[in-house]
Amino acid sequence: MKHLSHFRKLEPHPKLTVVGAGPGDPELITLKAIKAIACAQVVLFDALVDPILLEHCSSSTEQIYVGKRAGSSHSQDAINTLIVEKAYALGHVVRLKGGDPFVFGRGQEEIEYARSFGLLTDYVPGISSSYAAPGAAEIPLTIRGVNESFWVMTGTKSDGSLTADLALGLQSTATLVILMGMNKLEEIAQLCARFGKGDVSAAIIQNGTMKNQRIGVSSASELASMATKEGLSNPAIIVIGEVVRHAKPELWKQITKISKENEQ
Repeated sequence: MKHLSHFRKLEPHPKLTVVGAGPGDPELITLKAIKAIACAQVVLFDALVDPILLEHCSSSTEQIYVGKRAGSSHSQDAINTLIVEKAYALGHVVRLKGGDPFVFGRGQEEIEYARSFGLLTDYVPGISSSYAAPGAAEIPLTIRGVNESFWVMTGTKSDGSLTADLALGLQSTATLVILMGMNKLEEIAQLCARFGKGDVSAAIIQNGTMKNQRIGVSSASELASMATKEGLSNPAIIVIGEVVRHAKPELWKQITKISKENEQ
């Protein structure tokens, strides 16, 4: 780690603002987020941020892509260092992240790192895809008399394994919302069956809230086969629970039609 004195340059009050860009639809960003972008000297933005949001930058704002994609990923250490370097060189850095930075977005890590080098910090919440994507598919996460809670979890832990929280959630009536779980669909489906939840309704929502949004529904035990059949892939969110029965009616009508055809 570089010493604090390495970064001391022009600005007496370097600042980091971690900003949530929302779930994908650029119109779902908050007014406070737009104001932060507009007054930034530097904007570091992720892969899931719609480029149209960068139009809110001033003409002098430096815009730097720091997305994490296969083959072109920026390490978290490199991003942290860049935040501090740019803040001391230019002033106000906005770290623009998809969804809400405090929901599996590592926003707190970046804030803590920035504070350790003397930066002022701020946080602007974003609408999380964990509830916005199901909402865009007309899936309510809670329904009176059906469930009492919803759980949001990561499908893949830092060590690459499936979270143990899924097994706990499957023992409740909670709606389960799984982020970053598309590469674990087989394991998820098998675990649902093992806990007697194989017949519970489930959905995969790809590119939630966006114009190219796609939705697939099935039973929980058929999640993997449904994703393959429908060609669903990342970025996507998995929802498991009887609330999925309230998804757009045409989706379930299509499933019913296919099932009847297969029976004939």
